[in-house]
Amino acid sequence: MALQVLRAQDRTPAPWKNGGGVTSEVAAHPEGARTDDFVWRVSIADVAQSGPFSVFEGVDRIITVVHGPGMALTVDGVRHVVAVPYEPFAFAGDSDTQCELLGGPIVDFNVMVRRADASARVRIVRDRVTVRPEAGTCVLAVVLHGAATLGRESVRLDHLDAALFTAADADADDIDVAVDGVLAVVTVTDHDSD
Repeated sequence: MALQVLRAQDRTPAPWKNGGGVTSEVAAHPEGARTDDFVWRVSIADVAQSGPFSVFEGVDRIITVVHGPGMALTVDGVRHVVAVPYEPFAFAGDSDTQCELLGGPIVDFNVMVRRADASARVRIVRDRVTVRPEAGTCVLAVVLHGAATLGRESVRLDHLDAALFTAADADADDIDVAVDGVLAVVTVTDHDSD
């Protein structure tokens, strides 16, 4: 299994696609992909004001409130309150989506996949998890609160640090991750491997 540690301090914030806010990319595939040609992309966004979300044609999204009072998302005319921290909410990125902040700025965690090429799921872990990507998948673990420690080498991940695991070696050992806080575990499945 190949492991890549991605430190929060190494990220460079960039404007949203629609210019309405700022986001920091955690990881994307292919590496260096732009907002119009990624297969998958994971980011952390600072949302300071209500307004429309960027439209991403052919993309499925999963969004999770990390910090702040939450938001109401109106997706194609249907209102959804996304106010509880660490509860993922899935919606289509090509929907007309309006965001109403519920009392102040928030930080959110975003997972986007081009639905023709890949699918994703987000699991929230608060204690311990074993990571072993299957063929055709990768796993991204991101510390949303607190810290986590990876495997026998005791690699420490702090707030918003991440680790990307890929199935490079079918005989690789599982990696145990001890969580002291909240960890988002994102599993991305490449449709070409089906």
